[in-house]
Amino acid sequence: MYVRHLQVTDFRSWEHADLAFEPGVSVLVGRNGQGKTNLVEALGYVATLGSHRVATDAPLVRHGASRAVVRTAVVNEGRELLVELEVTPGRANRARINRGPVPRPRDVLGILRTVLFAPEDLALVRGDPGERRRFLDELLTTRSPRYAGVRGDYDRVLRQRGALLKTVRASRNADLGTLDVWDGHLARHGAELLAGRLDLVSDIAPHVAAAYAEVAPESRPARVAYRSSLGEAFPGVHDREVLEDALLAELHRVRPQEVDRGVCLVGPHRDDLELFLGELPAKGYASHGESWSFALALRLGGYELLRAEAAEPVLVLDDVFAELDRGRRRQLAKVAAAAEQVLITAAVEEDVPEELEGARFEVAHGEVRRV
Repeated sequence: MYVRHLQVTDFRSWEHADLAFEPGVSVLVGRNGQGKTNLVEALGYVATLGSHRVATDAPLVRHGASRAVVRTAVVNEGRELLVELEVTPGRANRARINRGPVPRPRDVLGILRTVLFAPEDLALVRGDPGERRRFLDELLTTRSPRYAGVRGDYDRVLRQRGALLKTVRASRNADLGTLDVWDGHLARHGAELLAGRLDLVSDIAPHVAAAYAEVAPESRPARVAYRSSLGEAFPGVHDREVLEDALLAELHRVRPQEVDRGVCLVGPHRDDLELFLGELPAKGYASHGESWSFALALRLGGYELLRAEAAEPVLVLDDVFAELDRGRRRQLAKVAAAAEQVLITAAVEEDVPEELEGARFEVAHGEVRRV
């Protein structure tokens, strides 16, 4: 799989940009603030319908514009598809495939698959659980696009059930029958999301361990594990029906606490991906270099899992070589050199390892040109 063409209009800082890519290595070089990351962010948006930098769509539209448009041509096993996304804050986004409209933007998921490593990824190790849940869900959706709908259904139920809990908390005589109905919805959608995450963690774990051993051979071994709000009672259980029953039982058990606090205390939104170095948690115990290595191992683990199962994803390295020491740069460059397509951003040419030869683009003063 590779991106043949990218065009953006009123996306972030870009009034317009038009780039033609080829398989192999492409490097976007330019000083900070010139818009390099904005271009690879546009590709990431096509792949995930989200940004690795912001939580909402509004910042993606250039100041003064009413909408942003991203068009990209993706080639997979000789077949080319043109994907177009129109981002309009405050309104439903629109999508087209080969210039024909599709019912929902998420119908484009799976056409472009990317794995992106960026400086923000240090938060995967040092940040809160929400960062790691987002990592899992984005990889899960890349692996199987139907989980975009599962996650959307779960989030919708979670919001509505949360609003009901606040109402119940405020009213001493509230009817709890409606809460029983929402418990069922939450358990059903939550079990499906939880089963997908558990399968993913089980499958990615050996890839993460191997990637970490490659980039940090002198360090303790890395390990990942899934921590559920169900506790330790269901280790290794991936069956959706069993998980649904377990979620319902736990919701019933903690209902007094939920009503008292007005928040939902059980479900995948309370879970975490635990990261270990040896027997110690990486968060709080890993050095700066070990944290970078673990973040890199998570991304490379996802990359190896995806390429083992289906079309090789596009590898995107956003201004990361400057953050890595010589050994980690060498290991990352080895993976990148073997990728079908890798897109790299760098502030200066010297940040890019010499073995990554390929096309170079200069990004400056609102323009991008091949050099």
